[in-house]
Amino acid sequence: MTYLPLSEKEEMIGKAVVHAAYQIHSELGPGLLEKVYEACMAHLLRKAGHEVKRQEYLPIHFDGLIFDEGLRLDLLVDDLVIVELKAVYELNPVWVAQIISHLKLTDLSLGYLINFNVPLIKKGIRRFRN
Repeated sequence: MTYLPLSEKEEMIGKAVVHAAYQIHSELGPGLLEKVYEACMAHLLRKAGHEVKRQEYLPIHFDGLIFDEGLRLDLLVDDLVIVELKAVYELNPVWVAQIISHLKLTDLSLGYLINFNVPLIKKGIRRFRN
């Protein structure tokens, strides 16, 4: 699949997301609730100078209508990058489909699905492009 190149800003946000995930996982480890990782991730990204929206609702446009109860994103960083967080034993394929759909519906180019319930965080980070 061919993608348009990411902007410098998107690449910078992506690096900050991955760095924050490594920092959180090395300090807290696996086994906590998703909302704990979400709060820590939002904190570190804000500390790094990013605008972070948590549990952001975005409307769905369908058939000429707007449905406000559309999407709920765990984190939206600088209105450019979606971050979906999990703290589960095994990722469900529906979560992969979900982030791909979120990227398409928001017309954003970059998203991450991060599962903190892994022994090595590099095994829990997945990057997605639209």
